[in-house]
Amino acid sequence: MKKVIVLVVSSFVLWSCNNSTEKSTAHQETENHVEHQHDESSKAIELNNSEKWLVNEEMKPFVMKGEELVNSYIQNNQTDYKALAQQLKEQNDQLIKSCTMDGKSHDELHKWLHPHLGIVKALEEEKDAIKANEIVLHLQHSYQQYHQYFN
Repeated sequence: MKKVIVLVVSSFVLWSCNNSTEKSTAHQETENHVEHQHDESSKAIELNNSEKWLVNEEMKPFVMKGEELVNSYIQNNQTDYKALAQQLKEQNDQLIKSCTMDGKSHDELHKWLHPHLGIVKALEEEKDAIKANEIVLHLQHSYQQYHQYFN
């Protein structure tokens, strides 16, 4: 009987360890996911006591480069929206990797970033050039919104 109990307990411990390792790995993969998601809600972005939020200097170049890519695409009547989507994705990946913000400013930035990433993903997956141009305009608006709330 003791052998059965030891076997059951050992099996449970091994299963439990394996299960927590899988959960830990899945959790770590989720934490490292490009979207760098947090508990941002669908609430509107708030100002910092009527002032814009400060964004860390190391993050700004990636936002500015993304905006430059979108504006150049529009101004030059470019048509390779798949290439634009890939370039924006790369800028967003770098933005996320450089994120050292925390607190309320970080949370508010994510209220902008999460939908912005969704727009880039929509552009990346779009098959119709006319719809892609509409998405590019949404991206331009997204960058304008960024400037309304962040410095």
